[in-house]
Amino acid sequence: MVFTKGSIGLSAPSKRSSIDLQHLRFAVAAADHGSFRQAADVLSVRQSTLSRSVSQLEHLVGVAVFKRSSGGAEPTPAGRAVLRMARTILEEFEVLVATARSIRNGETGRLAIGFCTSLTAGNLRASLLEFRQRFPQIELATVERRRARLATGLRNGVLDVLIVTGSMVLLKGKTKSLWSEHVLVVLPEDHRLATQDVVYWTDLRDQTIILSQYDPGRELEDLLVSKLVSPEDRPKIERHDISRGVVKSLVTMNVGISLVLESDMGAKFSGLVYRELRDGTGPSRLGYAAYWRNDNENPALNAFLKMLSERYPSPRLTR
Repeated sequence: MVFTKGSIGLSAPSKRSSIDLQHLRFAVAAADHGSFRQAADVLSVRQSTLSRSVSQLEHLVGVAVFKRSSGGAEPTPAGRAVLRMARTILEEFEVLVATARSIRNGETGRLAIGFCTSLTAGNLRASLLEFRQRFPQIELATVERRRARLATGLRNGVLDVLIVTGSMVLLKGKTKSLWSEHVLVVLPEDHRLATQDVVYWTDLRDQTIILSQYDPGRELEDLLVSKLVSPEDRPKIERHDISRGVVKSLVTMNVGISLVLESDMGAKFSGLVYRELRDGTGPSRLGYAAYWRNDNENPALNAFLKMLSERYPSPRLTR
């Protein structure tokens, strides 16, 4: 049997004819209702139209599909085999159409997201959870890397979208501002600053700040420098090629203190406390943004961006 556009082709040594999906639908409906008249009523077609379609099907397959009587229509033994295959073909066709529409609407497929922040709490975690709930059929791949490697993955098409702090310059790229998070200082629970409800940037002057070389360490350092302009007012900064988790372990060892974003509070470490960092104008924050290529036509990406726009509607999409 050969499938062609709009029909199912039946090839035989002596002839080549086609069986339309309508032939199969009418025959299955007649079998379901046990009557050509009732099937025609349900399908809103004339009984003569349905009867003629079933007769055409019987002619094309070369067997009587139904035994007709005044009491209705009953499938023949050969007809039951034909109807069983007809149901399978119709079900597979419905799956084909549904799958194509899902891909078009971004309801299935794969989405690769790059980030360099914590997933233990915060808006990124909440956004990913909502996306999985809305589109459970989409395979969601998450990648945590340094910013430079994430940018390379986006340019190469390995990643569909990045969600990072700070700004990035991308050729042929788009960006959307998302949320912002409070900047916190993480301290050993017996640290003298732990007794304060709020810590000011100027309180850090004599401290040792441990930062990861992974993002958002760079943005946190830049923010610290902008808050404490004079080098004499700044704390000692140590940059380590370690993860945020190892940084916190060093803090518990009283090697120093560190700066984190509020989403990091979801990762619990015994012996640590978090305090909000402020200056004279109030709390300090870092903003997040989404970056993607404007030539990326992945429907799953469009669905994700639409969801982000609904969750964070104020900023507008820009080139």
